[in-house]
Amino acid sequence: MTLVLPPFRSRFPWWGGRLQTVRNALVKPVAARPAAAANPLRLPVGDGTGDILHATLDLPATIRAEAPLVLLAHGLSGSADSYYMLETAARLLPLGFRVLRLNLRGAGPSRPDCRRHYHAGRSGDLRDAIAGLPAGLTARGVVAIGFSLGGNTVLKLAGEQGAAGPVRAVAAVCAPIDLGRTSRSLNRRANRLFQAHLMKGFKAEYVAPGAELSDALRAAVAAARSFVEFDANVTAPRNGVADAETFYRQNSARYFVPGIRVPALVIAAGDDPIVPFAPYREVDWAAVPAVIPAFTPGGGHVGHHGRDGIWYIDLIERFLATL
Repeated sequence: MTLVLPPFRSRFPWWGGRLQTVRNALVKPVAARPAAAANPLRLPVGDGTGDILHATLDLPATIRAEAPLVLLAHGLSGSADSYYMLETAARLLPLGFRVLRLNLRGAGPSRPDCRRHYHAGRSGDLRDAIAGLPAGLTARGVVAIGFSLGGNTVLKLAGEQGAAGPVRAVAAVCAPIDLGRTSRSLNRRANRLFQAHLMKGFKAEYVAPGAELSDALRAAVAAARSFVEFDANVTAPRNGVADAETFYRQNSARYFVPGIRVPALVIAAGDDPIVPFAPYREVDWAAVPAVIPAFTPGGGHVGHHGRDGIWYIDLIERFLATL
């Protein structure tokens, strides 16, 4: 597959990875909402918990013939209504794509209907969500696009399924492909504000009504001062894993990338202050011909605010046009 990668040029005054990352929080932009039918869906997961994922299916006025369904998976403390989810959907709908904005397990409106909670490796939830859709929606295939944590999930899904499975292609934006190094990076002094902001929303969501947690786990959630502590004392034991390092090894996308056989677009920025770029350098991308690496020196974390708009959405549009 050939994909022309346009250069990324930062938009004034958002220079540097940190400003690119916080731009939306400072400006509080409102995502465009083109005319479309927005249909709520409830999709059960198949692990016996009875958990139900809530999603919104956006349908364009005119569906493009042969266009796949586009599934969007959000990041940590996000939801189907996060800015990047809405903005991406708004850009794809006029092109004739049907877009499913999925709330991961325990996120947003999924919270009251879920006993468990999402993590970066719950690729099975995406498979279950796709399997629960009407056959007419998935007849032309599914393209799964993930942002940050959701990006790790879609890459893991693609690596697990190989050439045959529920997804026709995937795209990941600023995925933490090495979960352990990302957690440790967030615990650096320079990133403590990012970590505090992310943890506040995530911890509140984790224990909100609907969550099934023992008293000991609720206490561990409250006591965790970093994601390193949270993963060691909450994530690993709650998911039946011996320790955090085992959890990271079992769920980090970098270990699943070699198995990817469907077209995959991997977007990352060298100056991302949240997700360290070093693990991307350590992957032999040339050995995985299905993957298109789209790495830029700048862009921050799910930022890429360029002179002509959001660069990663431009790239996703180009990628979809090649399928």
